[in-house]
Amino acid sequence: MKLFDFSQKINYKNEILAGLTVAMTMIPESLSFAILAGFPPLVGLYSAFIMGLATAVLGGRPGMVSGGAGATVITLIALMKSNGIEYVFAAVALAGVFQILTGVFRLGKFIRLVPQPVMYGFVNGLAVVIFMSQLEQFKTTINGHSAWLTGPPLYIMLGLVMLTIAVVIGFPKITKAVPASLVAIIVVFAVVLIFGIETKTVQDIASVQGGFPPVHIPQLPLNFDTLKIILPYALIMAAVGLTEGLLTLNLVDEITGTRGNSNRECMAQGTANIANGFFGGMGGCPMIAQTMVNLNAGARARLSGIIGALTILCIILFGAPVIGKLPMAALTGVMMMVAIGTFEWASFRIINKMPKSDIFTGIVVALITILLHNLALAVLIGVIISALVFAWESARQIRAEKITGNDGVTNYMLQGPLFFGSVTAFNRIFDIAADPETVVIDFKNSRIADMSAIEAVGMLTRKYHDAGKTLYLKHLSEDCRKLLKNAAGVIEVNIATDPTYRLPTDRL
Repeated sequence: MKLFDFSQKINYKNEILAGLTVAMTMIPESLSFAILAGFPPLVGLYSAFIMGLATAVLGGRPGMVSGGAGATVITLIALMKSNGIEYVFAAVALAGVFQILTGVFRLGKFIRLVPQPVMYGFVNGLAVVIFMSQLEQFKTTINGHSAWLTGPPLYIMLGLVMLTIAVVIGFPKITKAVPASLVAIIVVFAVVLIFGIETKTVQDIASVQGGFPPVHIPQLPLNFDTLKIILPYALIMAAVGLTEGLLTLNLVDEITGTRGNSNRECMAQGTANIANGFFGGMGGCPMIAQTMVNLNAGARARLSGIIGALTILCIILFGAPVIGKLPMAALTGVMMMVAIGTFEWASFRIINKMPKSDIFTGIVVALITILLHNLALAVLIGVIISALVFAWESARQIRAEKITGNDGVTNYMLQGPLFFGSVTAFNRIFDIAADPETVVIDFKNSRIADMSAIEAVGMLTRKYHDAGKTLYLKHLSEDCRKLLKNAAGVIEVNIATDPTYRLPTDRL
């Protein structure tokens, strides 16, 4: 497994500047997620550094950025409240083990089963979530309660955010040599410092000053009771992280026109999370917002991710006094533009050309993502809806042409797959009482797909036998013959002697 592709031409300027921009946007987000879950603030920054560095070096998708993502942190909040942070560290490490096993057994390929409407819903819902989360920066805390900014503080925040957005939109028209997001952050930072404007800064969230991530073995009993506590959280975190990561990988594949390695990405995530568990991090997964910042800045290689992670470490060690003064308005404006850029506006242009079932699926996935912030559940429900729609449509396709030859044998030329969804329609095709003594079902344009289909064929064979007639199956593909052979102890069927046919789907 090659860590780096030296045949790839790297634009070092773009990679370095993109890495710096990503680090600036990741710091407040990691701090916010850590505080939300009740972790010490540095736990969020350690997670951003460890996840970012490990996945940038080992990951299966250059250009993708990982950190202490909210999607995975949310799964650990209940564990933190009930058992404390030591159990969280253990759960994060165990989740990493499950993710590595997913990659080892090459299960990452199943992300291909996610249909395009689900991807549209996932991306659009996530874009709305990113945008709405930025509105929290327009709030302040009064007497322990959150309240919207009013008066001059609100006008200042709005003005600085609008200035950031204007720079992000306008600067590329001057030059694309430097990422517009980074320029916007610097410009707003300079305006605030020069004019002495009072506004919310990074240090208002939490301190970013600390040391190198310490080696820390979770302090908890090593017994079965501990495993019972952390196992459910580890499984959920692993599933959520892999779902968001592999969907982000697919999205980057589409944007860059290249193909990442999903199994390698699973193992990289797992390695990073194990490191988090033993170096005091809260774990994480790929972050679509920071990934989009990275790609929009022109990054296409691993270097930007490495630069971003090392920048976060340098800020923890040395740069806290400066970064602490960074206006949140600048970061808010950048993230709002990321949300706008993430949204699949093309889905609106083609919505009148999409099947109604696809539109419904995309809307459901988007709503679940927005309302529950549960990406794994949203995608799972979307896939289930798409699968049920596909099964229903496939079930409606089964039909047969009835042909009686000069020899008195009736042939049913079956069309469409025989599976659990089409069994009822299949049974309605045959007229046992009116058929002659010998009947043949021709499967040249059909196939037996599952146990429901096997049982249906077996029952039909018995019905013809009870009526004193014989039913033969003809032109079965190789896999259909194997299914029936394996079920020989359960059913009895008569397979006609004929050449072996392979359907196009057999080769997939």
